[in-house]
Amino acid sequence: MLRPCIRAALAAGLLHVLVGGCVQAQPLFASGVLPGASAASPVPTLQREALQPPLRFRVIVLPGSGCSGMAPVAVRYFAGLLHAQVLVLHKPGTDLQAGPMPTECPDGFVQRDSLARWQAHASAALRADALARAGLEPLPTVLVGISEGAELLPGLAAEVPHLAGLVLLSGSGLDPLEAGAMQAQRLGQLPAWQVLDAAQRSDAPDSDIVQGRSLRYWRDLWRWRVTRPLLESPWPILQAWGDADALVPPLAYQSFAERAQGRSGPFCTLRISGADHGLQQSGADGVQRLWAWLENWARAPAQGLCGVAPP
Repeated sequence: MLRPCIRAALAAGLLHVLVGGCVQAQPLFASGVLPGASAASPVPTLQREALQPPLRFRVIVLPGSGCSGMAPVAVRYFAGLLHAQVLVLHKPGTDLQAGPMPTECPDGFVQRDSLARWQAHASAALRADALARAGLEPLPTVLVGISEGAELLPGLAAEVPHLAGLVLLSGSGLDPLEAGAMQAQRLGQLPAWQVLDAAQRSDAPDSDIVQGRSLRYWRDLWRWRVTRPLLESPWPILQAWGDADALVPPLAYQSFAERAQGRSGPFCTLRISGADHGLQQSGADGVQRLWAWLENWARAPAQGLCGVAPP
């Protein structure tokens, strides 16, 4: 016979995790949409309430590049955010169930994908979210960009009410052109990077596909500016990265950290030894250390995002 706590959890449609021989129920993420920059391009979302009372803060997340849908991993990935509402925005056309490494993207996704378009859709979604929350109790909010998502943060920060800080999760903080050149040099692939540069400078149409992306995507990336807007922004910046990251060189993280020392707003770093681009560390989940940082800050938000002792 099913134990009463297990039966109740199953009946309620909740994720159940065995704790002390019984089941600890956790609400699943609900899927939804917010308006994008056009009626034809709604922004798919995942949203979850706080796992434990009291509700202390809100976290809005921009995932990484491509068409990754976080639904299969969201419960585990964000498990350390106990007292936070979590909202995850996805690029229009993303399959929420695709997982972090989909074998292929939906039809037409590659042609629609570019930094400028994604920022426009995310801006529209954030404005709609803020409008829907008007009149509710204000919550300090942290805007998290994962990898490519971090490149959108400067352009989105003004859309977030009660913003308490920006989190660069495996995002270098450098302009993607500079970070990309560093990675190409690290891998001994500068000639391939130069070929890509020539392609984006050519007269070929934006729709042409080069190295799996449209030229529109590469042309946006070549001109995208992140470093200066971040350095000039007033918000606290927390950068979390692993020194075994195979996709972003440690030099890129270190270079931005050096430049950030002169900014007027606070800057802090969570460097996770041995962690990869996903902050996985020898079987351990390093991203939970980042969430522990945010939880510690949320207990006493007046100390500021960078006033927290590293977990």
